[in-house]
Amino acid sequence: MNISVVLWADDGELIERLERQRGVLTVARTCEEIIEVIALCETGLADAAILAGAPERVETADIDAITERGVPVIVLCDDPAQSSRLNRAGAHIAETDIDAVELGALIEECCREKQRGTGAAGIKAVPVPESGPAPKRGNVVVFWGPHGSPGRSIVALNCAVECALDGKEVILLDADTYGATQAVQLAMLDEAAGLAQICRTVDQDRFDAQSLERICAPVLIAGAKMRVATGLPRANRWPELRPTALRRAVLALQERCDTIVIDVAGALELDEELSFDTTAPQRNGVTAAMLRIADEIYAVGQANSIGVPRLIRGIDEMRLVLGELPLKVIFNKVLAASIGSAPQRSLAETWDRFGTGDPVIAYLPHDSQAVESALLAGSALAETAPNSALRIAIATLAGRKIRGKGRILRRTTASM
Repeated sequence: MNISVVLWADDGELIERLERQRGVLTVARTCEEIIEVIALCETGLADAAILAGAPERVETADIDAITERGVPVIVLCDDPAQSSRLNRAGAHIAETDIDAVELGALIEECCREKQRGTGAAGIKAVPVPESGPAPKRGNVVVFWGPHGSPGRSIVALNCAVECALDGKEVILLDADTYGATQAVQLAMLDEAAGLAQICRTVDQDRFDAQSLERICAPVLIAGAKMRVATGLPRANRWPELRPTALRRAVLALQERCDTIVIDVAGALELDEELSFDTTAPQRNGVTAAMLRIADEIYAVGQANSIGVPRLIRGIDEMRLVLGELPLKVIFNKVLAASIGSAPQRSLAETWDRFGTGDPVIAYLPHDSQAVESALLAGSALAETAPNSALRIAIATLAGRKIRGKGRILRRTTASM
């Protein structure tokens, strides 16, 4: 096996050590700027990249740009703080005076990990002693739905509220790069994009409990508190949400929250590259990244003759782009007037015959009055319409059984 590597900021001493070994490593190019390394990785000429310059000059975005092209990154660094930052970004760390044989072995192992598909890009898991407690890992729940306003954002918000009412520490992320609505639904008129701030803070290795308190606004609904990371106030700011940065942000939030509810856009096509000579930013990459790391994915479709075919086509497109992902289907806005008598039975029979084979776990009734009252109040159904059929159905979906005047009857097995 011959491994082609590119070097950044080498004074000639490292390349001399590597070539003296006459092993499997071949130095293809030495670069003065990191952007040259990224360009070479994009051409496919590099199997690995070694960054030997000042580690403080290496940005998290640089690591992302290289690893997204399938090239492992090895950073030579002796500073513990910089090593920690770059390791969390997805780079492998080695000491600056590492022996050439050891460096070659490290690069070979990195390339094998890439071939096996086990190479990590993002925050590395920290080993925990067997005698110590297991680290906290929150459940990542993603709500997705095709175009056509199936009610995905309303369902996501109210499910997050029900989880908070169940005593969980919940954060709601609005990752819709086309039309973020969670801030409007909760009457949060702040123009700051909380999710973009989280991504920047994680990139700078400054994300901690204080940052979470400062960036993610606390919301009190029906006596329960949760946090909300608002989305982009303008759709043209979508490049601020880089998929790799957001993935690291979610992994960091898992250490601090019980449940992370993510509202994503419906578009999934990753075809922007067709219009460029080089790899272009992916507007839909955020949705794809969140679906890939989700513990649970809820596909929300509108229950009528237009919404059901859209949902089927949307799921087919999702699997064409992302491969097989376990989904749970939610039919929203179920109404006899648009489906016929016995709407649940009709939907179930239609799905069994024409659907994708994914299980339908909820039929949420159409209750426009309850939804409109919640939107007017800038709140959730648990506060404005606690006894509505829609609120009770969503509470059941979140693992809570409600009966009469919003009183908990019993707790079911929660899936979120």
